[in-house]
Amino acid sequence: MIDEPTLRIRLLRESAQVPTYKTEHAAGMDLSAAPADGSDISIPPGEVRMVPCGFAMALDPGYEAQVRPRSGLASKHSVTLPNAPGTIDADYRGEVIVPLINLGRDPFVVEPGMRIAQMVIAAVSHAGVSVVDDLSELGATARGAGGFGSTGL
Repeated sequence: MIDEPTLRIRLLRESAQVPTYKTEHAAGMDLSAAPADGSDISIPPGEVRMVPCGFAMALDPGYEAQVRPRSGLASKHSVTLPNAPGTIDADYRGEVIVPLINLGRDPFVVEPGMRIAQMVIAAVSHAGVSVVDDLSELGATARGAGGFGSTGL
């Protein structure tokens, strides 16, 4: 069996919902809106609003939480995350807050309890960093220093 990390959740308000997997094989847990004042959050076209989730969390070292858009919000309402995926580090202990951007033409209203994003728990590793004068010691590559679009569309 694969070792599973432990996600510890501290609810900050009664309206907060614990992140949950909606299906047995879902990769991400749904995150729901829980504004501190319990009111709707309106997102005008082209604007970003920070949407509180009403909980703080702690992850085991060696893991991160990736916050990703919900496909339904993106495809039906053009509402997504401006920094997708966002990363919540294992040592962050503040409230989970999701930035949402409205790329649509009409205002979008986030209601308390609405599922607004998904969160995937993923393993991370830290790389050792070595400053060198020449990268050729690892051998030449087909791409070389080719930048954006250098491998075709």
